[in-house]
Amino acid sequence: MTLQKTDSANPVTIITSHANADFDAMASMLAAQKLYPDALVVFPGSNEKNLKNFFIQSMVYLFNIVEIGKINFSAVSRLVLVDTKRRNRIGKLSRILENPGLEVHIYDHHPKKDDDIKADKEYHMLTGATVTILSAILRKKDIPITPEEATIMCLGIYEDTGSFSFPSTTEHDFKAAAYLLSKGADLNVVSSMITREFSPEQIGLLNDMIQASRRYTIKGVTIVLTGVITDNYFPDFSFLVQKMAKIENVDAIFALALMENKVYVVARSRTDDVDVGDILDQLGGGGHPTAAAATVKGKTIAQTEQLLFEALYEKINSRFLAGNLMSSPPLMTDEDTTCKEVKALLTRYNVNALLVSKTPSPNSEVTGYITRQVIEKALFHHLDAIEIREYMNSEISHVTKDAELDEIQDKIIGNKQRILPVLEDDRVVGVITRTDLLHTLVQQRRPSNYETPKLNGESFNKRSRIIVNFMRERLPASIYKTLVLLGENASHLGYTVFVVGGFVRDLFLYRKNEDIDVVVEGNGIEFAKTFARSYGARLHTHQKFGTAVIIFPDGFKIDVASARMEYYQFPASLPVVEMSSIKMDMFRRDFTINTLAIQLNPGKFGKLIDFFYGQKDIKDKVLRVLHNLSFVEDPTRVFRALRFEQRFGFTIGKLTSSLIANAVKMDFFKRLSGKRVYTELKLILKEDNPAPTILRLMDYDLLKVIHPAIKIQNDLKYMVDTAKKVTDWHDLLFIDESYKRWTVHFMALIRHCDLNTTNEICKHLTIAPRQAAMFGESRFDAERKLVQLERVNRMSNAEIFNLLNTTKTELILYMMVCTTSRMAKKRISNYHTRLRNVSITISGKELLSMGLSPGPLFGKILQSVVEAKLNGKLKTREDELQFARKKIEGSNIEK
Repeated sequence: MTLQKTDSANPVTIITSHANADFDAMASMLAAQKLYPDALVVFPGSNEKNLKNFFIQSMVYLFNIVEIGKINFSAVSRLVLVDTKRRNRIGKLSRILENPGLEVHIYDHHPKKDDDIKADKEYHMLTGATVTILSAILRKKDIPITPEEATIMCLGIYEDTGSFSFPSTTEHDFKAAAYLLSKGADLNVVSSMITREFSPEQIGLLNDMIQASRRYTIKGVTIVLTGVITDNYFPDFSFLVQKMAKIENVDAIFALALMENKVYVVARSRTDDVDVGDILDQLGGGGHPTAAAATVKGKTIAQTEQLLFEALYEKINSRFLAGNLMSSPPLMTDEDTTCKEVKALLTRYNVNALLVSKTPSPNSEVTGYITRQVIEKALFHHLDAIEIREYMNSEISHVTKDAELDEIQDKIIGNKQRILPVLEDDRVVGVITRTDLLHTLVQQRRPSNYETPKLNGESFNKRSRIIVNFMRERLPASIYKTLVLLGENASHLGYTVFVVGGFVRDLFLYRKNEDIDVVVEGNGIEFAKTFARSYGARLHTHQKFGTAVIIFPDGFKIDVASARMEYYQFPASLPVVEMSSIKMDMFRRDFTINTLAIQLNPGKFGKLIDFFYGQKDIKDKVLRVLHNLSFVEDPTRVFRALRFEQRFGFTIGKLTSSLIANAVKMDFFKRLSGKRVYTELKLILKEDNPAPTILRLMDYDLLKVIHPAIKIQNDLKYMVDTAKKVTDWHDLLFIDESYKRWTVHFMALIRHCDLNTTNEICKHLTIAPRQAAMFGESRFDAERKLVQLERVNRMSNAEIFNLLNTTKTELILYMMVCTTSRMAKKRISNYHTRLRNVSITISGKELLSMGLSPGPLFGKILQSVVEAKLNGKLKTREDELQFARKKIEGSNIEK
């Protein structure tokens, strides 16, 4: 088309966007042109190489373009802004805003600011792309769209949402893309424009950016800052920043580049604590909370960096507030508690200081604190029975939940106070220890990839991020909906609820697990009762442990627990349970990989919480306990460690391995009840492949925990491996019958135990009488039958059938495991796959019709028919009838 200068006599409508326009800006201008067909499009000029080529080579004819130098600014009566509403983003066109009577229309998806351009009409929505808003208007007005136009608009959505992967993506973006596809959008064109391969120049600049990167911790948030200088403008700088953000794996990244006397700043964030749009607004730029950019003129890169730091310290939300650092609920005792009793409390909770209240009442005034050091000195001087009011430190300061780190530091260090209570509405809701403060201060100075020791009893700062999109992608729709409902119901009761444990672990391991375990900060049983009533489910409760099981009509179950902490009165005992918070509930878990929790309450749904570096251990495939006395308190965790190690292909951490060896050496297992050992052993044997775990039990000399007679025999490895092969063989036959697979592995394990030893094992493990009989008398009967199968050279099918017909499937498979005889294996296989399913078509009714009177002869004749059929002598029903007649006639002759 021919570009003409605007006529000052006629009112003019101008459509424009921000400088350095991207695909969304270009697509939005095209969509706006459909709404304002007589308007002129002033394309502000893009520095994106592929966008420039796109215009030049293909679609420029779609736009009613006028060059900015040919516009009579005073003639413009209406300004249509798309994808921006900031005066400093539209360059020279901002002069039009001074026109008297100017009408301004804005279509934008960026967050609103106080100094935005004031509009007569504004269409605003927080979507992933501005063209999403405009395409919805076009659809509502039923304005026709050509396939070429639909392609450009679709391109804008795909770019600004990162092909629907950015956190700013909304359901409206998906709906808009679907609508544009229905109008003929060409995804091949979109893909070719969005997909970018690295050029040598890009790789070089990205390497420079990575080499120049520095990490800072500001108010508890780790950010990466990098800066580069190039002689010429580099067209794909934002693309490289996006790539670097994925590589660095941090909360936020800010990249500065000095190009052609301007400093370009591009930022990306994936945490709510860093709103990069708000931060770069301080530099004259803008954008979204997760992605933003700014162009700074007349400043050096060092000056721009200084301005950026000022904005960061002003705008980043602090993570170092008392409410974030505290441990909750607070552990307290009252003034009347004796020194001896306090020593027991300090040991039970594994802490070094306790708050002291005036009375045992939960809302009682805090009057001081007592430390382990003071208590130990008191006990040394035989002051066991003296109340702690005599020796507690009564000079105690406190903070509120919104106290900043400086105030916390001043009161703990300045007052030499070991423990600091945190108050809300004059009520103690948590505590911050000196160790908590030290950990926080050290974290401020270390690189974010530095890891502190995890195996101790102190509290930790949690690592959290939102994983809603990941949950939608990984979970079945029904499970996802159930989690949403759990969160909504908890919020109605004023509780906080989390899905925890193996469910979350397996989510990150990409393993199917629909066993939902939830923890409630509050009364778990009350929550479970309310939820069950709402959805017509049944409920089983366990008041002692504060747990419940919700059972839906279709059999689906949800395990509910109150957040709790456990302590053990002596090694290998069952735990004593007390109410607690999610942090202390996670600390009682067995391994770090099982300490992940996802909050389900509305507003925080999908917030992953990781107190103990569980994500890193999952990534590194390492199994670690949470503290050094873990196996002392509960030795059954050793069995779980070996089971998880083999199931997930993990490695047991060096310290954890030495702690297992110590538990075996100290024989903490001797106090375990046989029932608990049996429970863990069954779980091992029920694994898809229990053989490697059994061999690991051998490595740690743990088979003796089952019984000293189970020793490392030369053929034990062969037996457990063969049991796996045999049970797999059976399962691949797809025989429609149930059997207890794990029992085959158990019998292989006790293969060399005699009957008396087997009975002792069954008694020690409290195995049910029916199964004990199978492991004992029935197993030895099966071994006697196996001897016949191995030694008798000639056996008919009928003889094999009669020998094995009353033998359980589990014992048949056990015999297959035990034998090395090819002949015996062939006979067992023949019976199991064919002979046992042989049946005859005749019955006593046919024998009666042949004149045979009822009596013992009935069974003998039918049995002889079965045997003849097994041996291949009878094929048809007529063969069976004729054979029976001959038997009857023969019996009559004998009579």
